[in-house]
Amino acid sequence: MNKNKIGNKPYLYPYPVVLIGAEVDGKPNFMTIAFCGIVNINPGMIAFGASQKHYTNKGITKNQTFSVNIPTQDMLEIVDYAGIYSGNTTDKSELFNVFYGQLENAPLINDCPINMECKVLQIVNLGGGHDIFIGEIIETYATPEYLKDGLPDIEKIKPLLFSMFDNRYFSIGNAIGQAWSDGKDYKKNNS
Repeated sequence: MNKNKIGNKPYLYPYPVVLIGAEVDGKPNFMTIAFCGIVNINPGMIAFGASQKHYTNKGITKNQTFSVNIPTQDMLEIVDYAGIYSGNTTDKSELFNVFYGQLENAPLINDCPINMECKVLQIVNLGGGHDIFIGEIIETYATPEYLKDGLPDIEKIKPLLFSMFDNRYFSIGNAIGQAWSDGKDYKKNNS
């Protein structure tokens, strides 16, 4: 084995960058998160991890709702700003053009091509000051020009990706294959 041991850090790359929204004290607030992922397909569920110090957590815990907003590469500066400054010290309620969906208290960002409003199913305290929020996706909203055949098109969305530990943002590359197809005829070479 020619491998270096590099510790027990979460090097699962890439991290998708999203904006998590919640109403806190009657105002919309957003935080930038890269520890987010799909945990179930039917019903759709999403989970993200966040430090308990985040201002947005107050609104999620109180209202039992949150939004997940997928920004584009063009939004990098404002997305980074939302992650740098806490709602504890900076009013971010007018940072984005906001709309509301079925849940009525999970603010969604109009400028993001994809928005998911979620109802909290469970909050898991991990110890060490972090929680995992697991939510059921109640509805997803999409800006029409980011769809292809009625589905989100990753090449049109141009989402932001994050590289932890060196703190850099990346973009997606070219499509390189077709899932559930390219591996059908694979045969391991036993020579």
